[in-house]
Amino acid sequence: MNPRIESLEKMLDGPRDGALLRFSLGNEYLKAGEPARAAAAFQAAVDRDANYSAAWKALGKALAEAGRPAEALAAYEQGIAVANARGDIQAAREMTVFARRLSKAGAS
Repeated sequence: MNPRIESLEKMLDGPRDGALLRFSLGNEYLKAGEPARAAAAFQAAVDRDANYSAAWKALGKALAEAGRPAEALAAYEQGIAVANARGDIQAAREMTVFARRLSKAGAS
């Protein structure tokens, strides 16, 4: 197993567990080519902090890579709403582009 993933997994459910830890773990899973596990980690991140724009964007990406386009589109739509509410214009723009691509590909 990837030592970075192992290290992050050891911190789960401990005092340092939170949205950032789950987000970091999700990124490592994506790098390791495990989009389904990444999606679960990113979902856990947004469950802990629903206003985490970057986690919503990453969740959409992981779900798309895992072959779950309708769920990815829903994640992007939620992320766009969060990003707009926070004034995170760049993240909202990026997710809008990704959502549009999924919609054109027939994800709904």
